[in-house]
Amino acid sequence: MNAPHSHDWQPAIRPRPMPAAMREQLQQRFGSRLSTAQAVRDQHGRDESPYDTAAPEAVLFCESNEDVAAAVAIAHEHAVPVIPFGVGSSLEGHLLAVQGGLSLDLSRMNRILSLNPEDLTVTVQAGVTRMQLNNEIRHSGLFFPIDPGADATLGGMSATRASGTNAVRYGTMRENVLALTVVTASGELVHTGTRARKSSAGYDLTRLFVGSEGTLGVMTEITLKLYPLPEAVLAAICHFPSIAAAVDTTIGLIQMGVPIARCELIDARTVGMVNRHNKLDLREQDMLLMEFHGSPASVREQAETVQALAAENGGESFEWAETPEERTRLWTARHHAYFAAVQSRPGCRAISTDTCVPISRLAECIVDTVADVDACGLPYFLVGHVGDGNFHIGFLIDPDSPDEGRIAEQVNRTLVARALQMAGTCTGEHGIGLHKMGFLLDEAGPGAVALMRQIKHALDPKNIMNPGKIFAW
Repeated sequence: MNAPHSHDWQPAIRPRPMPAAMREQLQQRFGSRLSTAQAVRDQHGRDESPYDTAAPEAVLFCESNEDVAAAVAIAHEHAVPVIPFGVGSSLEGHLLAVQGGLSLDLSRMNRILSLNPEDLTVTVQAGVTRMQLNNEIRHSGLFFPIDPGADATLGGMSATRASGTNAVRYGTMRENVLALTVVTASGELVHTGTRARKSSAGYDLTRLFVGSEGTLGVMTEITLKLYPLPEAVLAAICHFPSIAAAVDTTIGLIQMGVPIARCELIDARTVGMVNRHNKLDLREQDMLLMEFHGSPASVREQAETVQALAAENGGESFEWAETPEERTRLWTARHHAYFAAVQSRPGCRAISTDTCVPISRLAECIVDTVADVDACGLPYFLVGHVGDGNFHIGFLIDPDSPDEGRIAEQVNRTLVARALQMAGTCTGEHGIGLHKMGFLLDEAGPGAVALMRQIKHALDPKNIMNPGKIFAW
C-alpha cells in the first residue's frame, strides 16, 4: 500500500499585500462595512480545522450582489486575494487567508428571495443558513434535507458540496442545487442553470461551481430543490456487539433497497462522550441511529425490515423515537458528538478524517482503520454517515504536541491510502481546502489535477479567488 502524498502540519503563509490604493477604494465605496480590526480579522481567518489562524488584511460585510461584484472588481484590479466567508464552520482550512487579502463576509445576505412551492424550489441568498431556511418555509409543507450538522450557510454548503446525515436518501448539494448567481474573478455577475429540473443546454456551469470551494467565483444566490415534509417520521437506535456487525447491517439494508433517510454509526466510546456532554443515558455500545420517512405504513414496514436484519447481526435493544421532541433529542446528541468529543479533552484540537468508500467495502475499511487508530494511542471519536459509505475518525490532539499531530496525520494517510485502494475518496463531504491537497493528486491523478488547474487559470488568471486551496497555483 503506497502512502499518499504528505503535507506540512501547518500551511505556508505567503501574503500578497493589499495596496493602500485598494484600501482607499474599498473605504470610499463601503465605509464602515470595511473592517481592519484585529479581532474581526482573526475571526475571519479561523475555521474548525486544526490549523492556526491566518487572518485576512481586511473584512468586508457585503449586503448585495452589487457589493460583492464591486469588491471583487477592485480586488481584481489590484490582484489581491478574495476569500468568501459564511459562518466559519468548515473543517479543512478553507477560510484561512494564507495569502492575505480581503474576506467577503456574506452573512448579511440572508434573505429568501423566492419560494415556489408548486415547483418544489426556493432561491436564497448565500448567507441563509440551513436551519433558517427550514424555519422560514415550514408553513409551505416543504423542507430542505441536506444536514451537515453545523448550521452552515447554503453558500458555504454549495461551495464544499456538503452532504451529511440525510444524504443516503436525498443526495448531496451536488444533486440539490439547480441554479446559481456567481460573481466571477473579474467582478462580473453571471447566472447558471434554471429552476427546471433538467437541462441539456451547454456546459454544466452550476456543477462546476458547486464544490469549487470559492476558488472560481463567489456564489451569491442559490436555487435549491425542496421536498415535501414526510407524513410520518420514525427514529430508532439499535446496539450491536461490534462495529462490524453494525456496518454489516447497514450494508444489508442498502443492498436490499430499503429507502432509509438516515443511518448513522456512533462507536461505544463516542456514545460515552455524548452521554456526558448531553446528560443522556444511552447504552455505551456501538450503535446505529436511524430515521425512516414516508407514510405511517411504509415507515413501519421499513423499520420492521431493518429490525429483522439487525437481529441477524446481533443487534438488540431497539429504541423508538416517534415524537418530534424525542427525535430532536437523539439527533441533537448526534450533531453534538464533535463538541462532546472536544470537551472530553479540554484544550485539544480535533483532526477529522473524511473518507468514503463503496458500501461493500465499508466494514473492512472501518474495522482496519479502528485497529490502526487503537494502536496509535491517541484519543479519538468515530461517527459515520454509513448509509452512503462515509465515516469520520476525529483525533483529539494536544495542540502543543507536534508528535501527536504527526501521528494523527500518519494514521490519516494510511486511511486515505486504504480508501483509494478500495475505489473510494479522500473526502466524502468536507472538501479539499488546505488539508487534503496532496490526497487529491493521489486520488485524481496528475492529468485530472492539471485539467482542474487549467480551468482555474482560465476563470481566475490573477489567482485571486481563495488562492492556495485545492491545489497549488
